[in-house]
Amino acid sequence: MSIRVLPSHLVNQIAAGEVVERPASVVKELIENALDAGARRIEVTVEHGGVALIAVRDDGAGIDALELPLALERHATSKIASIEDLEHIVSLGFRGEALPSIASVARLALTSRRLPAAHGTRLEVDAGVAGAPRPAPHPPGTLIEVRDLFYNVPARRKFVRTAATEFQHIERMLVRLALSRPDVGFVLVNNGRRVFSLDAAAERAGEEKRLATLLGADFLAGARYLEHSALGLTLTGWLALPTYSRAQPDQQHLIVNGRAVRDRFLANAVRLGYRDVMFHGRHPAYVLSLVLDPARVDVNAHPQKLEVRFRDGRTIHDFVMRSVESVLASTRPAAGIAGPVPLAARQAVGAVASQRAMPFDSPRSVPGRLDWALLGAAESRGEAPGAYAVAEATAAPPAALPPLGFALAQVHGIYILAETAEGLALIDMHAAHERVLYEGLKRAEATGGVPRQTLLVPQVLEFSAAEAALAEEQAGALEAIGIVLGRLGETQIAVREMPVAFGTRDLGGLVRDALAELSERGVTTEVSDARERLLATVACHAAVRAHRRLNLAEMNALLRAMEQTDRADQCNHGRPTWVRLTLEELDRLFLRGR
Repeated sequence: MSIRVLPSHLVNQIAAGEVVERPASVVKELIENALDAGARRIEVTVEHGGVALIAVRDDGAGIDALELPLALERHATSKIASIEDLEHIVSLGFRGEALPSIASVARLALTSRRLPAAHGTRLEVDAGVAGAPRPAPHPPGTLIEVRDLFYNVPARRKFVRTAATEFQHIERMLVRLALSRPDVGFVLVNNGRRVFSLDAAAERAGEEKRLATLLGADFLAGARYLEHSALGLTLTGWLALPTYSRAQPDQQHLIVNGRAVRDRFLANAVRLGYRDVMFHGRHPAYVLSLVLDPARVDVNAHPQKLEVRFRDGRTIHDFVMRSVESVLASTRPAAGIAGPVPLAARQAVGAVASQRAMPFDSPRSVPGRLDWALLGAAESRGEAPGAYAVAEATAAPPAALPPLGFALAQVHGIYILAETAEGLALIDMHAAHERVLYEGLKRAEATGGVPRQTLLVPQVLEFSAAEAALAEEQAGALEAIGIVLGRLGETQIAVREMPVAFGTRDLGGLVRDALAELSERGVTTEVSDARERLLATVACHAAVRAHRRLNLAEMNALLRAMEQTDRADQCNHGRPTWVRLTLEELDRLFLRGR
């Protein structure tokens, strides 16, 4: 074939292949145009999954009657005029391809009125061929109706899924757009049934009402608000607590300068912020909005403008990760709430600070002790597992109790039952101790290395030849977490020093798990990333086990340590460490007051 210039209608249909992937793509483009026009309320009507009809009505600025035919020309736009404008884009659309591309694969009707015009103007287009504009009654704003999508492109039409599937995509797209612009009201109608109606939100309370409507009340109940500014960047939004994790990343919403995006770079930054608290195989939920200078982000990096590219990506990545990390670090029992400990309560728990052998003593109150030291007293006494410790009643007024109150008993050697000002708290002692140990190990590692003790007689362990070789190769990484070893032979390793926190646990199991972690993570290039996972392995092995008898002083020491430990609401694997039952919930259980 000889070289030729393609006809305009074919060029538009080729462009539609990039812009119009499915009916939801049409909804996205039309809503973004409405938002750029300054709309304060947008109504979307859909029939048969958007294939039969997509109608988007807005109350924006509208289009002048004389410019209506021009709006359907390719690369015709009012949003940019020069290369400088392209480098500082603040609008959602800017290429001028959406309307002509959509009109080339559907029957489109455009009705608009721009003040001070007394009436609107309507223009109909069939497969890219436009009719003559004519007057039409219409309020200020624009109505775009798209009918019979892909009717003239059978190859594209057969890839359209069922009406229910396509509507799900439309609904998800509208949810993302509604979350990105809480200042605009949205209405969605499907086959004559109103799916939702969202009022414009001018303040945080209105935004949270929208979140509850779109993502569910459980998301909002288990979310922390984030607001952080630095380096010319501002990050705001809501982070769901790890206990609200999801099986799929279906509630992860990222917004950049008011534009809803699906950006793997930012998503990775958020994921790293959750890494110490998220259960394996689960996904966090969040709605985060990043605002920065438009010159620092390229929004012209994806045909559908779903991805962006940052000019100083490392700075932005670290800012987002640290912002998320700092909010999640405050997830401890009743974070920020402190109260004086009454004398009667201090007497009931045995004056913890005065006992050198007590676990979790603060380094300030007992010189030389670490707040992540092991609970070793019960084991050294040789007491039987499964025993219970019950507290004597105290005269402490409820309002004076610390956030986790004071221990009453152990339940089945696994949980600690505590009385709080609100009612009762139930604490998983292994999960809670694991978190306390892990955070202490991280602090120690960051300020000079994990404290370790020299074994009087080195412990010789048997491994496979591959494991022994890996242990020798990664001796530096293991020493950083408090394990000092040397290779004796092809399959033998001698452990000479071990972390102080580890006590008398199974050292062989710890070293094997650490080596498995190193092998899985590819530590020759990722030692720094793997170190925290190694510390978590140490903490998991060192934490108090189920069926260990704890006395009241030991249990209360653990509660006090939790109140002072970052991320204490979850263990290192993302499991919750404690739950609370209020008096009102207890009253409902026993039908009191009914």
